[in-house]
Amino acid sequence: MLIKFNNIEEKIITLRNEKVIIDSDVAELYGVETKRINEAVKNNPEKFPH
Repeated sequence: MLIKFNNIEEKIITLRNEKVIIDSDVAELYGVETKRINEAVKNNPEKFPH
């Protein structure tokens, strides 16, 4: 699956001077359920900046 950069760029928001993507938007981009994204973050915190 090819994800266009413009599609990702549209999902980025600025919150407290940090650029973020909402979990449901990440899930949509990857074609998975939101809970799977949240599980991945919980199980691999070193791979996700906070």
